[in-house]
Amino acid sequence: MTHADRHESGTTSFLELVRQRERGKLKLYIGSAAGTGKTYRMLQEAHDLHRRGIDVVVGFVETHERVETEAQLGTLEIVPRTRLAYRGVTLEEMDVDAVVARAPQVALVDELAHTNAPGSRNGKRWQDVLLLLDEGISVISAVNVQHLESLNDVLESTLGVTVRETVPDWVVGQADQVVNLDISAEDLRQRLREGKIYRPDKIETALANFFTDDNLSTLRELALREVASSVDRSREEIVRREEAPAARARRTVDRVMVCLSSDPALSRFLLRKASRIAGRLNPDWYCVYVQTPAEAADRIDTSLQRQLVENIQLAQSLGAEVVKLQGEDVATALLQFATERGVTLAMVGQTRRSRWYRFRRGSVVDRLLAGRGGPDVLVVSPPDPRESRGGSGDAGSWS
Repeated sequence: MTHADRHESGTTSFLELVRQRERGKLKLYIGSAAGTGKTYRMLQEAHDLHRRGIDVVVGFVETHERVETEAQLGTLEIVPRTRLAYRGVTLEEMDVDAVVARAPQVALVDELAHTNAPGSRNGKRWQDVLLLLDEGISVISAVNVQHLESLNDVLESTLGVTVRETVPDWVVGQADQVVNLDISAEDLRQRLREGKIYRPDKIETALANFFTDDNLSTLRELALREVASSVDRSREEIVRREEAPAARARRTVDRVMVCLSSDPALSRFLLRKASRIAGRLNPDWYCVYVQTPAEAADRIDTSLQRQLVENIQLAQSLGAEVVKLQGEDVATALLQFATERGVTLAMVGQTRRSRWYRFRRGSVVDRLLAGRGGPDVLVVSPPDPRESRGGSGDAGSWS
């Protein structure tokens, strides 16, 4: 039997949040995989809100031709989709401008990680959702846990799965309520066999590849952890709001600095890991890159420069404030920045340097640790040394 393990942030109901009507409120259903019942439950909740007098519309819901899900649409008002021509094919997307013009209290917006067709107002559906929230429209949405950006490396290393469509963790962190629809691996595989998830011609392939017991169990655990973390963040926010001003002033908030190296693969891994750690401590965190003279634009390898730009964009999408410094001494520049911004934790990636190099120059990590009154230092190693090749210049020499 499918069962819902419900976790909601705080004690305030979503109905009460909606009626506050300032900036829109976000409710998010998180599942371990397709077929856990996220869309079905969203539609059920929409009918319940409508019966309670809330103005609800369907901004975009993807039923995947599942009979039970389509039946749940019932009499709900559906905002017509916009149609876009792309490479000879007509694609349908949510008409976000039409939803704004309709100005409902609540809009259902499925598949948060979806990439919109070229020509859409925004490139990603989560950007559409943020726009609706800014317009004062509350949103109920859904996402599978594998689409969280910070889990990209985890999924690739543990499941061998590369996820192309992702949602920044800071977007999920903005949710006012999070609900996990928990279902056992065997129950989910049974739903797949019964044709309740994919078309018959895709069932056997899915069972043999993505929908294995091991994969589904791993994803289920990740989903449960994510929702538990969301509840913890919500409780901390409630405590913070209820604290007296003097107590808030005394309480120390950790500030995190992620030191971006010129090693592209290691930096990507470091950023995703950092976003999850930083998000637990303080949603405001820094991604700092020190450009040495050897890495000036006219001297750095073109391919390396392109990957560096991509990692800076990744850091921004994960919610970091990106800071580019210039200097001949990486450790000195990092320590000075940490002092100026009150950074309490520095995260660095571990790369491989020769013993002679470390003896002659001293590693950046050692020098960060030796800095009097400096931040704590967390050294992150890649899951597989073959995934990280030492970059050029001091910015890549964390160890």
